[in-house]
Amino acid sequence: MRRINVRFAAGVGALALVAAGTAGCGGRQDGATKDDAASEITCKVTESTRVGIATGNATGVYYVVGNALAGQLSGATDGKLSGTAAETGASVQNIEQLVAGQYDVAFSLFDTAVNAVQGKGSFTAPQPVEALARIYDNYTQVVVRADSGINSVADMKGKKISTGSPKSGTEVIANRLLEAAGLDPAKDIQAQRLDLTKTVEGVKDGSIDGLFWSGGVPTGGLTDLFTTAGDKVKFIDITPLLPKMAEINPAYQAGNIAADVYKTPAATPTIVVPNVLLVRKDLNANVACAIARTVFEKKDALAQANPAAKGISLENARKTDPVQLHRGAAKALQDLGAS
Repeated sequence: MRRINVRFAAGVGALALVAAGTAGCGGRQDGATKDDAASEITCKVTESTRVGIATGNATGVYYVVGNALAGQLSGATDGKLSGTAAETGASVQNIEQLVAGQYDVAFSLFDTAVNAVQGKGSFTAPQPVEALARIYDNYTQVVVRADSGINSVADMKGKKISTGSPKSGTEVIANRLLEAAGLDPAKDIQAQRLDLTKTVEGVKDGSIDGLFWSGGVPTGGLTDLFTTAGDKVKFIDITPLLPKMAEINPAYQAGNIAADVYKTPAATPTIVVPNVLLVRKDLNANVACAIARTVFEKKDALAQANPAAKGISLENARKTDPVQLHRGAAKALQDLGAS
């Protein structure tokens, strides 16, 4: 079996899966990942190939949908292509490790992906990544304890606030929102750079006053929080900061978290940003084509894993500019009739 680099993450540890080459020899076969730009794209994977998918926190939507996608690849390719989804810190880390060859597919917030190809924000130089497709939208979910005295982002001054896992898209958005509210993330809050599981535990026990989370809805960790804590926690409306956020990146748009998502008293206005699936530019075009095609042909199965995947649509699939579509993905979307 040819294996494109795969990495497992379990709990706080991570194990690198050593790729098995042909019988009797070990190591990664680079031919499995390299694309011949002159070759015809058939979308057929002819040799057994495994891909690693970088997702996000274990209680987040990236992880759930990523595992569902990994599980669909084999059946969609006559057993030739298989995948393994790994828990990660999400967007920024995913892109760094994608470029380093530790993964082959990465979930990312669109604003972070744009920073990556432009060499801005967390990236000091343009990164060699391209898109498989735009997928569903992420909702910026800002939750605080009801007794915290926080009714706006500006009210977070001096409070213990989780800004998400280090090098995550959540952390990028959290820091931008804090700055838009006139706060210095490094000085004006007691930043807790924690994954969602630890964050939810902290809000429950009172050691954390509030949290930022960017994810699809519903997010399992937040469902747990609202179910357990009830009216002891609440959303805050961050849309007054949207004009400043849109100046940073036009990907930021207005949205609403419906009341029935977390059984809250009313819908919550918020800021949404699309998600994209990324690959390295040199990923084999037939592998890229097969993965992109699977995302859309198996959308219903992904949505069974988490309803956020219902937002995946061919209508929006190509809307990744300035992140270029991988040529294999472009072929898949063309064949599927994407607008």
